[in-house]
Amino acid sequence: MKRRPSVLFVLPNLFTVSSIFCGLYAIIQATEGSAPDRFYKAAVAIFFAVLFDSADGRVARMTRTQSAFGLQLDSLADVISFGLAPAVLVYKWALSSYGLVGLFVCFVYAACGAMRLARFNVMAAEENHTPRFFCGLPIPLAAISIVSLVLVHYRTGGVEFGNHPLLMVVMLILAVLMVSNVRYRTFKDLKASRRALSTVVVLAASALFAAWQTSFSLVFMIVCAGLIAIGPAEELVRLVRKRFPGPPAEEEEEKEEIA
Repeated sequence: MKRRPSVLFVLPNLFTVSSIFCGLYAIIQATEGSAPDRFYKAAVAIFFAVLFDSADGRVARMTRTQSAFGLQLDSLADVISFGLAPAVLVYKWALSSYGLVGLFVCFVYAACGAMRLARFNVMAAEENHTPRFFCGLPIPLAAISIVSLVLVHYRTGGVEFGNHPLLMVVMLILAVLMVSNVRYRTFKDLKASRRALSTVVVLAASALFAAWQTSFSLVFMIVCAGLIAIGPAEELVRLVRKRFPGPPAEEEEEKEEIA
């Protein structure tokens, strides 16, 4: 059997370490200097970290270079870029005026993110197939939702969200969702059917039109909120179906794989 070139195994890890660099840059921007756009730069850095994080797994699958080392490195990078960096950003941006309370809220977010990643690694090691669902809110989605708030704040000239106690509630909700058993679809089993493609095109076109008519940052925040709400909404639907089952002929037992 022909061995794959070793450089192919390095390629996905380059995307992962790029995510670490973005996380470190975000922390430095959030904690140093007094430039008015430093929080905006930190948020953009976390956004690019999400892009690199989404690319490393796809590159690994395309080159067939998935490995246990890559999985562990990816999780360590996620702790920095999507756990620690957003927590530091929110604390310096909006919650430092609340003292130990604001610090504790940011700590809870970072700690829950680390626990969510540890659980993911354990469950991934036990599974030999691609799961249909994530167990708990994926930490990149939690981080990107924080990024969207910072972008809206910056684009509105500091009118929205800055130094607002509601941000503590948002951080705690994200933390609880990450360590919860709420299921989020991976969409990895989504087939490229005509119906699915048309749905994606319509949604993308609607989002772009709304962004053109209003503000990209505002639409981006709404999209992030919608993606986060999908998990609890589907859990509520499952709960209602279990409590009020339909006719036996219409009932289908759903065997869902979770990771």
